[in-house]
Amino acid sequence: MRLDQLERKITMRPFKQAKRNFLFSILCLVFFPLWENPAQAQVQPLVHPQTSHLAFPRTLSLCGETVPLSDRWVWERMDREFMLNVYDQGQVYLWLKRSRRYFPVIEARLKEKGMPDDLKYLMVAESSILPRAFSNKGAAGFWQFIERTGKRFNLQKKSWIDERLDLAKSTDAAISYLKFLYDQFGKWTLAMAAYNCGEDRVKEEINQQGENNYYRLALPQETERYIFRILTVKVLLSDPKKYGFDLPEKDHYPVIETDTVTLYLSKSVPLRDIAKACGSYFKELKELNPEIQGYTLPVGVHQLKIPAGGKTLLEKNMKEFIKTNP
Repeated sequence: MRLDQLERKITMRPFKQAKRNFLFSILCLVFFPLWENPAQAQVQPLVHPQTSHLAFPRTLSLCGETVPLSDRWVWERMDREFMLNVYDQGQVYLWLKRSRRYFPVIEARLKEKGMPDDLKYLMVAESSILPRAFSNKGAAGFWQFIERTGKRFNLQKKSWIDERLDLAKSTDAAISYLKFLYDQFGKWTLAMAAYNCGEDRVKEEINQQGENNYYRLALPQETERYIFRILTVKVLLSDPKKYGFDLPEKDHYPVIETDTVTLYLSKSVPLRDIAKACGSYFKELKELNPEIQGYTLPVGVHQLKIPAGGKTLLEKNMKEFIKTNP
């Protein structure tokens, strides 16, 4: 190596070392907190801008029944469910968005039957307002009916239809079932507990424990949490802005306007042909009628929701099969 090159190398060495030290310092500032505390490397939940801690109201009721929050065990169980849900912002926002679309049907039917409006929150706790919600125990639909209970309350389950996924029919079935349970137990909290774990289990626990108060009964863990989850849904959806959920009007999922037609089919008809005949497509018709299974409607009489304004076109294209509802 020439002398001038060696001299330049020796001269530049301190500057290169200083540069490396500077870069190392920057990296330490960025990453050292994570090395010091690995837990901070985990994704942290979003915090509401108003406050870092949110609390539920000090007085609560469900279907007109007061919740005994003065009981420390009851308060802590409510606190657990509330904390788990109030900070699950994405889920709560989806409840709010979907509720605008589906609550009107449920509220109208509850009012018509003289049932407590609070029962709509049970449906949210069951399915998060999803028509195609399925559990690993075989429950399905908005109200999470298992097949056996669905049959008790006139919900068809066949290869081509599953009425547990029909909002109006499953809501009517749920109202009938809850009324049946209320007549047995005399309290809505016990009726809802029985809806969750079965009336026979609730009867057995009442007999064994000598208690008929939901809040003092030892029940399956899921059922012990059940009423508090419903209460949490009620608190959050009744006054969402109080808890930081300020959803613009435009972001609510709107009610989908539809026409309802009655089809008299003398032969099996592919659903895609019906969709095309009313100016729609297969997937849209399945979304409007989630209870329909498969690709074909069999021989028989069927009520079908189609996109609003499609009735005239459908009658023109399938006049031999159509009878317009009065």
